[in-house]
Amino acid sequence: MLSVLAQRSPLLAKLRLLGAASVRAAHSHESSVYRIKFNKTYAELNKPNNEWKSVMGGVFFFFGVTALIVWWQRVHVFPQLPHTLEDDWKAMQAQRMLDMRVGPIQGFSSNWDYEKKEWKK
Repeated sequence: MLSVLAQRSPLLAKLRLLGAASVRAAHSHESSVYRIKFNKTYAELNKPNNEWKSVMGGVFFFFGVTALIVWWQRVHVFPQLPHTLEDDWKAMQAQRMLDMRVGPIQGFSSNWDYEKKEWKK
């Protein structure tokens, strides 16, 4: 704080002389006095900046990195799906359950018409 005042002391001395001479002269240098005390005006503080672009860029960057990690895990880490999840296997399992007449009253087979060999409507 002391170094800042030492740098500004010539400007302060000049403004004090102007302020003592007349109020009108001091009023013309009001912005200089304000700048000595504060770095920015209220309008400059509230001025929109482009920081949101950097934030959104960072967010999308991390989304991309996360997507690459998930893709890598799906390809190299997780095992292949079991053959029991394939459509052919599911069809064979459903036919086996129908042949065994599993749940004929309220279960799986109750919705199958054995005479027409199709699902009941």
